Amino acid sequence: MSHRIIFILFLSINCLFATAQEASNVSATDAPKDTLFRSVAVGGDAVGIGQKIFSDYGQYEAAVRVSLYDKFFPVIEVGIGKADHDDEVTSVRYKCSAPYFRIGCDYNLLKDKHADYKVFGGLRYAFTSFTADILRPGMTDPVWGGEFDYDCSDTKCTQHWAEAVVGLDAKIWGPFHLGWSVRYRQRLAFDVGDIGNVWYVPGYGKSDTSTWGATFNVTIQL
Repeated sequence: MSHRIIFILFLSINCLFATAQEASNVSATDAPKDTLFRSVAVGGDAVGIGQKIFSDYGQYEAAVRVSLYDKFFPVIEVGIGKADHDDEVTSVRYKCSAPYFRIGCDYNLLKDKHADYKVFGGLRYAFTSFTADILRPGMTDPVWGGEFDYDCSDTKCTQHWAEAVVGLDAKIWGPFHLGWSVRYRQRLAFDVGDIGNVWYVPGYGKSDTSTWGATFNVTIQL
């Protein structure tokens, strides 16, 4: 399913890229005068909210993006990631809730940088520090027998990672913009104490399946 979603996103990017190129050829003579500071945009991601509603993990994320010459877009993304997961096979319960931060810059790939459509590529550095609770009732001691509860609460964890981003942004009406981004994530460093691994990392996703990700951005340009 995730591969199909990524394929659809890339197909959308290609279609909108072609449309944007046609629009840029028409409007090139009407381009506004270049200035360093063009605009500020604030927005959020709807994918993380959908994950939180329909699954046992997700995030609430907001972003602030500055436009420089309509070509470079420094961006800060801040969010809160949450998980409350019960494994039906192992009966292990995993819980965490913590903020995360990303900082980076996008680059407008279109020839007409003032067009209403933008196709961009960029990079992010991301970081989160969180505590994880891992609980498992009724474990059997393999040596002495008997049952005991496994409780690994308030384990302090950190993770640093990088993201490569490709996406698009389209003006819908007035200051309102919609857009997609597809992201490839790579861990840089992480510390999960003595628990070996965690099920979910705020802002990164599930530890074993979050190399690729996507966002659907709703943005207001000021």
